[in-house]
Amino acid sequence: MLLRVPSAMHDSEPDANSNFLRQFSDSEESSEHFSPTPAGYVRGRTRFVVVVGTVMSGLGKGIFASSLAKLMQDKGLTVAPMKLEGYLNIDSGTLNPYRHGEVFVLEDGLETDMDLGTYERILNQNLSRKNFITAGQIYTEILERERRGGYLGRDVQMIPHVTGVVKMRLRELAMAGPKGQQLDMVFVEVGGTAGDYENGFYIEALRELAFEEGDDSTCFVALTYILEPSILGEQKSKAAQLGMKRLMEAGIQPHIIACRAKNPVTPKVTQKISMFSNVPLKRVFSMHDRESIYVIPDAMRAAGLDREILSILGLHDRVNAGAEDSARSAWSAFARRLSAPRDHRVTIGISGKYASLRDAYASIDKAIEHCGVELSAEIDVRWLDTSDVHTKEGAAKLLEGADAIIVPGGFGSRGVEGKIHCAAHARTQRIPFLGICLGFQVAVIEYARNVLTLRDANSSEFDPTTSTVIISELPDQKRIEGIMGGTMRLGAQDVLVTPGSLASFLFANAKTVHERFRHRYEVDPAFIDRLEAGGLIFSGRHPKHPIMQMLELPVTAHPYFIGGQFHPELLSRPLKPHPMFMGLVAAAIAQREPTFAQTALGQRWVRSNASTVSPSNRS
Repeated sequence: MLLRVPSAMHDSEPDANSNFLRQFSDSEESSEHFSPTPAGYVRGRTRFVVVVGTVMSGLGKGIFASSLAKLMQDKGLTVAPMKLEGYLNIDSGTLNPYRHGEVFVLEDGLETDMDLGTYERILNQNLSRKNFITAGQIYTEILERERRGGYLGRDVQMIPHVTGVVKMRLRELAMAGPKGQQLDMVFVEVGGTAGDYENGFYIEALRELAFEEGDDSTCFVALTYILEPSILGEQKSKAAQLGMKRLMEAGIQPHIIACRAKNPVTPKVTQKISMFSNVPLKRVFSMHDRESIYVIPDAMRAAGLDREILSILGLHDRVNAGAEDSARSAWSAFARRLSAPRDHRVTIGISGKYASLRDAYASIDKAIEHCGVELSAEIDVRWLDTSDVHTKEGAAKLLEGADAIIVPGGFGSRGVEGKIHCAAHARTQRIPFLGICLGFQVAVIEYARNVLTLRDANSSEFDPTTSTVIISELPDQKRIEGIMGGTMRLGAQDVLVTPGSLASFLFANAKTVHERFRHRYEVDPAFIDRLEAGGLIFSGRHPKHPIMQMLELPVTAHPYFIGGQFHPELLSRPLKPHPMFMGLVAAAIAQREPTFAQTALGQRWVRSNASTVSPSNRS
């Protein structure tokens, strides 16, 4: 049964920005019931699945939520994820990768944490700022509204005002369905664990939301951790039980429990968890370590979690069986190939400065995995730290045995000279190379130094005093782009592709591609003609301005040497790997197995004996 909203909540004048305060009356004693809704929102129409962690963070709430959302998406339901973060930062842009992993950039340029990448990859959806909330965003919105006199003289409190903003954001996302329709489901991931100070207001807001939306509107999932101390030789559930208790003390009764563990959770432990949490045994799921996160949706389906969700939320009547069969078949085929024997083996060296933390390059790792499945290649990824590489001999030793080289993005000067030497090694030794963002820039610097003999060529980011600033922050960049973050270029933008180039070959002769950027420095236009005259090809450009966005070497000079000022890894998907990564892995296979270039896959991804692009033919 849906709650009736007091009529006074609809009579007040709307807030100019978000229609946020229309539920307040103009009377002296305003209603304490503070539950804002966007125009046209129907309570109870959208169902919410809320995933909350216990015991410890970092267990894979995003993986669980996105996998469950995919099962519902496959059934023809419209879904969207929401990540709720407790930190006071407005976004993730300034966070060190050692604290939160990579910064994932959304289509509209918002910098978020890596969980949003998991959602995009598994759901094959491009997300926006509507899908990500931080405590900093919430408090900023409230304080700015209070300074404008937007609360009608009231004292502003955690409840109902802060929780009210959270509920409003969730309902606004629910209204973002196709053609403006209300979504069937919103999947909400609460950062941190139950009991944390910083996420308490989120959990309270979600408790209120479930109450206000009505019966069968919300499914709560508790993700917990099952300890297995090696000294004991058995799984222990006490920590999980206590974590569940903290959640229930906050007024949340879980409907489903996911047990994170190294090994499959034993019947004894699942029975204990079920008994102490009031959750039926069939709704306790063993989320133990698997060979890939991409097999989890099928594991959930096999355990019947999809049917349980439909029953809890009363959604059986919205299922499209035909759509489900098709989607399930495609994903299951991909999942089977994950564990199938591979036909090829290659080694890829990733030359960065966060080599000790794979989460810093999570999207690159996944993009490579996608290509390995598509090309039936067993890929040995070597994470190589360039911080202590200062010579070409050091780079050669670091990259020994690599069939391909990736130089990823990054900020700051640490490790940059090592990256430059790695780019030089890839170029001179004809090893397939992919430069990403900073990797694109160091490839330009290396070419200028060693081919054009501009020995002091550098970026103003690393050496502002150099006499040859070949990479710089363009003075009019902010005016040209109209972008966020000072002079940062952020989010998806068009790239014009030069016909006949390697880039054009990889992107199936597309004239324009849409890629995501996160950088500040560009190739100085004063050096473009000189670089091209020296043999470097800029095969991707800004549609209007002299901003270089892709580079490559002629295939007659190098089997595969390409770079992008953007981040191609952000758009790689399990069923649609990114072309630049596919070309890299295919070129690496062809280096080891020349006959591969004659196969159907080889002909699709290995460009050989093709005409080169001269500077005069560029777009």
